[in-house]
Amino acid sequence: MTISVQISRGVEALFGTNDQNIRLLENGLQVQTRLMQDSVEIEGEEAAVIRAAAILEDYVALVKEGHTFSNGDLNSYLRVVTEDPEVTLRALVHSARQRHFGKKALAPKTVNQRRYVEAIERTDLTFGVGPAGTGKTYLAVAMGVSALLSKRVSRIILTRPAVEAGERLGFLPGTLQEKVDPYLRPLYDAIYDMLEAEKVEKLLERQVVEVAPIAFMRGRTLNDSFIILDEAQNSTPEQMKMLLTRQGFQSKMVVNGDVTQIDLPAGKRSGLLDALEVLRGVEGISFVHFDERDVVRHSLVQRIVKAYERHNEMTGAGRQLALRLGDAGGEAPETAEPAS
Repeated sequence: MTISVQISRGVEALFGTNDQNIRLLENGLQVQTRLMQDSVEIEGEEAAVIRAAAILEDYVALVKEGHTFSNGDLNSYLRVVTEDPEVTLRALVHSARQRHFGKKALAPKTVNQRRYVEAIERTDLTFGVGPAGTGKTYLAVAMGVSALLSKRVSRIILTRPAVEAGERLGFLPGTLQEKVDPYLRPLYDAIYDMLEAEKVEKLLERQVVEVAPIAFMRGRTLNDSFIILDEAQNSTPEQMKMLLTRQGFQSKMVVNGDVTQIDLPAGKRSGLLDALEVLRGVEGISFVHFDERDVVRHSLVQRIVKAYERHNEMTGAGRQLALRLGDAGGEAPETAEPAS
């Protein structure tokens, strides 16, 4: 099947640098495109061609309405609409206009980011699990700021395990808060990006926004709050249970972590891994898993994440083979140690 979509302007942005945007559309929907004099011709299976045409027609209409697409944003939008047939380009672009987080207006850039934002809105406890750079922390803070500004909660609690805040930092000058602040910096950075600096300082001073290590949460009941636990893979099962049971009335909690970057001492089980196992299937809890396709930093970061995953799979398989050979009395082959 072949369909032509008239495009009078915005062709350069549509195709993108080195045609990467149109290639994303082609690969995502398994269609072929040809640029004609004033149109784009789409060829392929009927359903895919109709879907691609609808996306391009949305693009043309948005450009006529005056919307300007940056190359990076359009690429991110196309990645979402080619993977999720329920999402239209127009709806995705409009969601960016409608979602204001303080001084920021954001739209989910991947399918899993969209699911994550919807899960936070829908349920009171959401787990976001996946590699660095997938927007887990940033979007969680954005949702917290939105809830605070719309008065759905009265405070935001931002917390992380400070695994390095023990004896290794004991020689550093300053209070305990000053010692652990470097490990809470990403949370500060995200909220300063959402709100004016003076407003953040006032909110911190009044403890409307609280940034603290997870140990500071013990014994409290957190009512009417938006609670974010970041770097949850470095919590212990005891810390995780303690924090999850702090959640009070009219509160939401978001728990984020990357199970491939656990910095706990050898022999200590991750509280995030424990929670994923224990809470699976519990009603009212959402689990959103991110992967390298959701990395929204430099494209090289996606390839780095994928390379580490492949390496870990290969070395893990090598160890299992060595153990089996050892059990059978054979000579175990040498395997490389995983990257630290």
